[in-house]
Formats: sequence, C-alpha cells, structure tokens
Amino acid sequence: MTTFRLPGMTGTRDWVYPQSIDGFFMRLRRVTFLLLHVLLFAAPWITIKGHPLLQIDLPARRVFLFGAIFTPSDTIFLALLLFFLAFALFFFTAIFGRIWCGYACPQTVFLESWIRPIEIWIEGDRAQRKRRDAQGFSFDWAWRRALKWTLFASVSFLLAMAMMSIFSGARPLWTGEASATSYTLVAILTAFWYVDFTWFREQFCIYLCPYARFQSALTDAETLLISYDEGRGDPRNPKRGPEGGCIDCKKCVVVCPQGIDIRDGFQLECIQCARCIDACESVMSRFDQPTLVRYSSISADEGQVRRRFRPRTLVYGSLMTGLVAAGLVLLMARVPFEATVNRAPGSLYTIDDDGFVRNTYLLQITNNEADAEEMLYGVRLDGLDGAQIIASPLTLGAEETRTVPIVIRMPADRVDRRTIPFRMIISSPERELQIPATFKTDASLGAEE
Repeated sequence: MTTFRLPGMTGTRDWVYPQSIDGFFMRLRRVTFLLLHVLLFAAPWITIKGHPLLQIDLPARRVFLFGAIFTPSDTIFLALLLFFLAFALFFFTAIFGRIWCGYACPQTVFLESWIRPIEIWIEGDRAQRKRRDAQGFSFDWAWRRALKWTLFASVSFLLAMAMMSIFSGARPLWTGEASATSYTLVAILTAFWYVDFTWFREQFCIYLCPYARFQSALTDAETLLISYDEGRGDPRNPKRGPEGGCIDCKKCVVVCPQGIDIRDGFQLECIQCARCIDACESVMSRFDQPTLVRYSSISADEGQVRRRFRPRTLVYGSLMTGLVAAGLVLLMARVPFEATVNRAPGSLYTIDDDGFVRNTYLLQITNNEADAEEMLYGVRLDGLDGAQIIASPLTLGAEETRTVPIVIRMPADRVDRRTIPFRMIISSPERELQIPATFKTDASLGAEE
C-alpha cells in the first residue's frame, strides 16, 4: 500500500491497488454481476399488462411486481418478504459466509464491473498506478486523473438513474417527466456513488457496513470461509513450490481489494470475493499442486467432517419455508381490489315516512387489476335480515377508484338494538371482500344495548 495525499485534503489515504486477476471464481462473479445488472437496468423497462416488471411507487403507495399491483392493504406481504430476507441472510451466511459481499453487494458489483476496468484502461494495472501516484503531480497524472474522475461521475449518474428508475419509473425519469424530488434523489445518489468510487471504496466495507460487524454472530466452525492451508503452506519459502508449500509470492495479497493478507487467518475485512483463490491457483498450478487458499471451514481445517445441516441452519431453513408457504397461501386468497366503508357525514340515521330506518354509507372501491377490462362489483349484506340496499351498479376500469353512496334501510319492527353489527360483502366475479360495519337506530325503536 502507498500513502497518497489528495490535493486539498488535510489527511492521508492508504490506497489499495488490487492487481487484476482471472480465474474460475472471477468468471463466476462476472456471470452474477451481469445478471444483477440486467435486473437493475432492464426490470424497470420491461412491462407486464402495461406496468413495469418492478416498480416501487412511493407517492402512490403501491408496488408493481410481475403484473400485480400491491397496495397498503397488502402490507402483510411486505412484512413476510422482510422476514424472509432477514432469515435468508442468516441462513446463507451460516452456510456460505459473506457470499453476499463477494458476489451480490452493489458496492462490490459496481467497483468490479465499472471502476476497476476504467482505472486499468486509463492508468494501467497495479504497478503502473502505484508508480504514477508515487511520482506526484504532473501533466500525465492530471489528465489521466481528470478523465478517470469524469468517467466515474458519468458511471455514478448512470447507476443513480437506474436505481431511481425502480422508484420513479424508467420512462418518466429518462425522458425528463419525473418529479423534481426524483431528480434531487438522483443527484444525491450520484454524489454518494462518486465519493465512494473516488475515495471511500473498501473503507465502506471496513468501517460503515453493519454486516461485517454482526457476521461473527452468524457464523460458526462449520461456515464456509476463505482460508489459507497453513499446515501445508508453512513454512513459507520460495523453493517450496514443487512440494506444495507457499513460495511467499504475495500474489494473494496484491490482488485483494481489501488490502489484507489471507494467510494471517480469518479477518472481518475479508469479503470472500475469492480473488486470492484464483491468484494462488494461478501460481500453484505451475507446480501441479493444489491451491493453498481455498473455500473451507474451521472444522474442516481441524480435520473434522463439515456439517451443512445443523441446528441453526435447520431452524433458519424451516422459518424460511414457513414464510414462503404463508405468503403463497395469502397470495392465493388475495383479493385484487380494495374497499372501505365509512358512514356518510351528517347524521347517524334517518327515519323515513314509511317507518324504515335509513343509514347512509360511502363505499370506496379501488380496482387493483392491471388489465384494461372493466370489472363489475356487487354489494350484499350479512347480519341484517330484511334490510334493503339502494346502490347504483358499480363498474371500474383498471386501477380506477370510485366512491359511491350506499343506502341501507331496515323495517322498524326488525330493529331490536340501538347498534346492530353486520358485514358488507363486496364481490367481483372472482373474489369477495367482507367489511365490518354497524347499523344505527333510535333507542326508542329497540332495546338499549
């Protein structure tokens, strides 16, 4: 590592210059990075039933997902999803360690996919970048740094726009039709990524990321980690390659994006990116020897049999299965419309000339179906025998909301209480929704409660 002082900064920054490397795990990571980029950039543009494949519309309080529309009445699904993701984090960390950090974290994905290739293209690999920084300010240093930072700013803006497309919609955002709030958030995200790419980088994983702090509570002796085979590798000697020992080439160190030496044992800074495995493999393969740095576990290193299924993983797996089952049951029973019933303001009840007691309600229905076809809704009552319903036919188009008055009349001789609970049943051709309500009368018409 080289100490370098940025212009205008009062402190120093110990830069990490990871050397480029290729190998099985790097190719595997590039595949996962590509899939995640496709999800990020394509999902807001792909439409199903005229709506994005994925969009979180916060102002309208709704979520579009695979053609379905979820509203605040579907909050239970959000709760189930959050619990599932939490237990999934526990489950996969207990088995595979920090696989999220190395293969799916946006910080890692963006740095490896955009920033490091740009640096190598403009400034060269590790040795060239270190040499240029050590020489200090010069015209060559200045134009390369200016170009690099300009590209970093462009990438930051592109990623910020892609991320905000999930919330504001891709077409409105990219065509300049989104709200001022959306573009303000784009500016904030752009600034965040720019500072991270140009300055913070691995420090985010070391100092700010909470995952690194509580991962030790989620792992145990059976967890898959990246470790150094100390028994076979030590003592380190440049001549031990043919016999499978460490030749102290330090290639596993120079490729590490966190600037650590994996040979020193397990460290919180390790994000399990497996770059050191590919580096050691590239060296030891020359001697026809297996790599000294590999995925292993504490129990395996101690000669024990590694158990993939153990109490904590079984508990996490069972909870995840239960949450998925509950979500599927609720999804199958989900009503694709919302309805609320409120008493009309003014009076609790009215006694008509024919002796009937009248209550007036306001029924609000929202059709959450994304299809363009209109939907006809019906209203019936449960718990008010002999009641009359006066309501207009109610037809709603896709995503339409309408409020209509509902009049319920009861014969006076059927009234036996001051407050009569009942259920108003709103039905579509496929589903129905039951809403509790009360019917109010005069105390003189029935017995006191």
